[in-house]
Amino acid sequence: MDGEAVRACLVFAVQADGTCITTVEGIASPDGTLAPIQEAFRKHHGLQCGFCTPGFIVTATALLRDNPDPTDEEIRDGISGSICRCTGYQGIVAAIRAASATT
Repeated sequence: MDGEAVRACLVFAVQADGTCITTVEGIASPDGTLAPIQEAFRKHHGLQCGFCTPGFIVTATALLRDNPDPTDEEIRDGISGSICRCTGYQGIVAAIRAASATT
């Protein structure tokens, strides 16, 4: 929301009125080419059932914008607001680490 990652479950619609919302679809190029973070999630098995994936990708995009070379600890801290029940987060952290190398 206006360039910041927010938890959709904690934002009222009225708070989003007049803001710019970027969804996971808006991270890809207009021609549909995946962004480096999206490609990294695909390549490093950072997605499982897909339910949490959009939140992780949007959060990781903001994290890498603010910290282009995070440590694993910083990655884990940065994604701590997102929960995945399918994985132990290894693929997600690996994907963010790999994407950081391309930015």
